[in-house]
Amino acid sequence: MSPLKPEGKNEREPYVVSSKGHTAVAINAAAKAGEWIKSRQGLVKELSTKTSAQDLVTEVDKGVEQMIRRLILTHFPDHAILGEEGVSPGAAAATAALEEAREHEYLWIVDPVDGTTNFVHGFPFYCVSIALVIRGELTVGVIYDPISDEMFVAEKGKGAYMHGVPTSVSTESVFGDSLIAMGFPPDREFAQPVNMAGLQSILPQIRGIRAGGSAALHLAYVAAGRVDGYWEVGLSPWDCAAGVLLVLESGGTITDTLGRPYDIGTRHVVASNGHIHEYLVSSLKNAEATGYKL
Repeated sequence: MSPLKPEGKNEREPYVVSSKGHTAVAINAAAKAGEWIKSRQGLVKELSTKTSAQDLVTEVDKGVEQMIRRLILTHFPDHAILGEEGVSPGAAAATAALEEAREHEYLWIVDPVDGTTNFVHGFPFYCVSIALVIRGELTVGVIYDPISDEMFVAEKGKGAYMHGVPTSVSTESVFGDSLIAMGFPPDREFAQPVNMAGLQSILPQIRGIRAGGSAALHLAYVAAGRVDGYWEVGLSPWDCAAGVLLVLESGGTITDTLGRPYDIGTRHVVASNGHIHEYLVSSLKNAEATGYKL
């Protein structure tokens, strides 16, 4: 411990990684972006909407995405970047943008502020999410929560970590004793009724439900064993790409709401510790809350 830091303050060194590899660049970009976001909380001057009155975007979202783009392209100028603020609102636009982006060998998927509504209201549950897909495979996933100062990092085949300590999913195998997270995306016409049907089916069966308002952080919490599972209908690639790798590398399971293998284009997602996965999926199916027409 530095003699200049009083014992007990638990201050961490800044996230600066000397290597210029993919993971190091993602960590540095997430850390710099997160610190800037935190400094802007309570100072938002421009507030706009996208698909609905609930789908918010601020100058911070736009500025942070540009910051992350510059940091990545400085090191990897030939890589492609798919970011939330660079895509027109709506599911169709997200799908079209992803299909075009899939053609690239190296594709970064970025959500500059996952949990913008929380950020705007000062509710401390939002993060930066950065993932790298190489030749169609999720390879790097980084989620940084600037409020809790927690950096979640995953590399394909190398595990997942938070502050260098390996993360692992929970061991809970009794569905009735599970704590499950879910989300309510801004889409009030399609996604909200489906997610509500899932909530009504699942809540009576389990210990509790949490809906924090950030898909990426919910996935990080599954990876860290803080919740036993998570589901949400109506997500976009930037909401969950990094978190998906965190869950997988922490020993968890990720599928769509029908139990099929996850793909970066999957919009209806179920994540869990693996032990309760079938309970979650079957509950959503029985409630006709998968988001798919069966």
